[in-house]
Amino acid sequence: MRGNDHDQSGLFCYISPEAMVPSDHPLRPVREMTDAALKELSRRFSRLYAQWGRPSVAPEKLLRALLLQVLYSIRSEKLLMEQLRYNFLFRWFVGLSMEEGLWDATVFSKNRERLLKGEVAQAFFDAVGRQARDQGLLSDEHFTVDGTLLEAWASKKSYQQKDDPPTQGSGTRGNLLLRDTHASKTDPDAQMYRKSAGGEFRLCHMAHVLMENRNGLVRAGCVTTPLPQAEWQAALEMLTRITGGRRATLGADKAYDEAEFVRSLRACNITPHINQYQGRQSHIDKRTTRHPGYAISREKRKGIEQIFGWIKNTALMRKLRHRGRALVEWQFTLALSAYNLVRMRNLATAAV
Repeated sequence: MRGNDHDQSGLFCYISPEAMVPSDHPLRPVREMTDAALKELSRRFSRLYAQWGRPSVAPEKLLRALLLQVLYSIRSEKLLMEQLRYNFLFRWFVGLSMEEGLWDATVFSKNRERLLKGEVAQAFFDAVGRQARDQGLLSDEHFTVDGTLLEAWASKKSYQQKDDPPTQGSGTRGNLLLRDTHASKTDPDAQMYRKSAGGEFRLCHMAHVLMENRNGLVRAGCVTTPLPQAEWQAALEMLTRITGGRRATLGADKAYDEAEFVRSLRACNITPHINQYQGRQSHIDKRTTRHPGYAISREKRKGIEQIFGWIKNTALMRKLRHRGRALVEWQFTLALSAYNLVRMRNLATAAV
């Protein structure tokens, strides 16, 4: 007997998103680690919101939704809302019931300002890092550093002369450079830069990552103005903050083979396991290269390229969607947290 095509789904609903997600789904361990990190930030969230007034969207749900946007390469908040409307998996991860309504896409932009001022992305990154430490996944002795360019959300046509350019003699070494007299009207924090001599000049931000060599987890990250010395300064700042003066090694590519940077590392009790520059005399001599650890650091250094590849392709940060260094760094730090969560999940799966 043929059944009737009657839709009575609006009468009752007994299905929860939890029941629709398989017990062995890869997102389940990520959700557990995310909830543990968010629980540590509960007091921080309370300080960001007023004690009275209309209840807002829970910051925990907003952060879980933003993590989904990174993990599943969703280009915009509008597309994320579309997925949350009908995707059981997304609703379960965020913590939405089937009857619960969705937010407007502008909710993210408004609430992100509050989370940005509270440095929530960095606090969440640190909370994830503490879980990795408790699991014995981090190394405090061997690190790798590198930097990459993130193309700004601005065109070259927006790079125009400043309204009040500096006078002659006030620039670098008394000479005015193009970045002294010009700036982007769309994203003033972005700079015209290229990493290689044959590369194309682009408006961009420079992102830096410090990786520990044991399991390839990110220990620190930041976004700076793209300048020749920015990579060295960021590396020293991140490394000294992590090591606290303890003896360690640092792997890097040949761009870090500079006399001043190598001297600064040795002064901080850090052995430079840097690739030797072949086009001129290298500042890394046999005092370093003769040890077996130097070859191990060179091999481990390749892992940091996987981090950059994941950030640019999966997290969609090759071409930025936000303007301003503060917001770009906030998004970059959240993407690094997502990478660590996935990496920790994979390490736990491989250990079983």
